[in-house]
Amino acid sequence: MNEFELIEKYFNWTGSSPDVIVIGVGDDCALITIDSNSQLATSVDTLIEGVHFPKNTSAADIAHKALAVNLSDLAAMGATPEYFTLALTLPEFDESWLKEFSNALKTLANQYHITLVGGDTTKGQLSISINVTGVVKKNKALLRSSAQVGDVIFVSNTIGDAALALWKIQQNIKPSEQLLSQFNRPDPQVQLGCALVGIANACIDISDGLEQDLTHILKRSNVGARINLSDIPLGIEMQTHIEKSQDWCLALAGGDDYELCFSVAPENLSKLKKIEEDLDIKLSAIGLITQDEGIERMGGFDKKCLSYQHF
Repeated sequence: MNEFELIEKYFNWTGSSPDVIVIGVGDDCALITIDSNSQLATSVDTLIEGVHFPKNTSAADIAHKALAVNLSDLAAMGATPEYFTLALTLPEFDESWLKEFSNALKTLANQYHITLVGGDTTKGQLSISINVTGVVKKNKALLRSSAQVGDVIFVSNTIGDAALALWKIQQNIKPSEQLLSQFNRPDPQVQLGCALVGIANACIDISDGLEQDLTHILKRSNVGARINLSDIPLGIEMQTHIEKSQDWCLALAGGDDYELCFSVAPENLSKLKKIEEDLDIKLSAIGLITQDEGIERMGGFDKKCLSYQHF
C-alpha cells in the first residue's frame, strides 16, 4: 500500500461541516469557504531527518525547504500565502542551530509575506511540520480535477536537478553547488500560481516526480496525457546524465522539483505567453491532455520509473 492508497482508505472521510469544505483530502490543499468572496487554502507537510534531508544538512537549508515545500502547495492552488504554524521536534537544545534555523525561516517568510502565528516544540528525532494557509477568490482555485481533453501541458523552469543532487549524494559523489541549491533551497512558484488563476485549467506542484504528479491530475480529471520527452525542460547536468545513462527516470520520477505542472486550453496560450514574459520565467509545453487513460511517452524510453513512496 502506498501513501496515497493509505490516505484514501483510512483518512478520506466527510466531516461535520460539508457545506463549507469545498475540497478535503485529495488535492494540494484543502479548500474552505470563509465568506461570499473568499476561500482558505490550507496544507501541511512534515520533513524528517534522514528521510527528507540528509543528517548533515544545515539548519538554514532545513528551515528554507520546510517552508518552501508548503508554499509550493499554495502555489499549486493559486492561493496567496497568509500565515503558518510550526511544529518543531528537536533531539536537544542547540542555540546556534536554532538561531540559524529561525533566521532562515524568517527570511523566506518575509519574502513571501507569510506570518508565523503559532506552533509547538517537543523533544525527539529532528522533524519539522509546517501548516500553511492562504486565500483565493471563491471558486477560482486551481484544482487537479479540471483538466480538459486538448489542453496543453506545461512545466515551469527545469526539472530533475534536485533528484540528481540526491542521487549523487547517495553515490558518494559531491553535487555541484547549483544542484545542491535546487535540492536544499527550492523556489516555490507562488507568483506563477497566482497568475495562472483563470488561465490554467488544472495544476499541481511537482514534489513526487513529474509522471506521478501528472497522474494525479489525470485520475482526478478522468483524462490521459501524451508527453514528449524531448520537450521536457532539463538543466545542463541532467541533460548530461541522461545522455550518459540513457535513463530518464530521475527527471520523470525523482521529485523534489517544486515546480508547477499545469494544463492550459489552446485559446489561453497567448495569455500564458504574457505571464511568461511578465514573470521572466521559462514555461515549457511538454504534451497534451488526451482521452486515453494514463501517460503515453513519445521519445523511445519505455522503462517503468518508480517515483518516491513513503510506504
